[in-house]
Amino acid sequence: MTDGSGAATRVLVAGVGNVFLGDDGFGVEAVRRLTGHRLPEGVEAADIGVRGVHLAYRLLDGYDTLVLVDATERGGAPGTVYLLEAPAPGAIEPQAPALDGHRMGPDAVLSLLATLAAGTGGSPPRQVFVVGCEPETVEEGMGLSAPVAAAVDEAVAVILRLLGGGPADPGAVPPSDRSATTDREAPSCASS
Repeated sequence: MTDGSGAATRVLVAGVGNVFLGDDGFGVEAVRRLTGHRLPEGVEAADIGVRGVHLAYRLLDGYDTLVLVDATERGGAPGTVYLLEAPAPGAIEPQAPALDGHRMGPDAVLSLLATLAAGTGGSPPRQVFVVGCEPETVEEGMGLSAPVAAAVDEAVAVILRLLGGGPADPGAVPPSDRSATTDREAPSCASS
């Protein structure tokens, strides 16, 4: 990704989720596969897992853009890939106590960023995207369900297009139709 002047920007692609809760491990697996690709200059990919507090503080290190990769419940068919642009950091109300280290999901991390930035002198990313996948199950158990496992490569392709500056599409991409438009709402992520 580049800024308006063509200069490279710092981007963090963060895979979040709990690999012990079935499809909630989608973000971790997608970022694992992403690291097998050559990434543009200034792009870092990280397996964050369930370490929301770690992610919140890491985001204050001068990243221009955050790409969260996570299981994202939006009511579509399991395996549907979404590309969402989140509102500015701090605009999302947390669904759980913001400083509960065991339940600090992506929504809580984003809602806490403005407060952390003010207290530390850091700056949150200017732009936040979520590449999500509709889970089939987030019950206890290891491994992704078949439709979510099949969607991982599509999610990686969406991330690579987003990082390359091309049309990332797909917005809401059902497993059987990969051609919908980009959604621009706040994410509701399954991770905790």
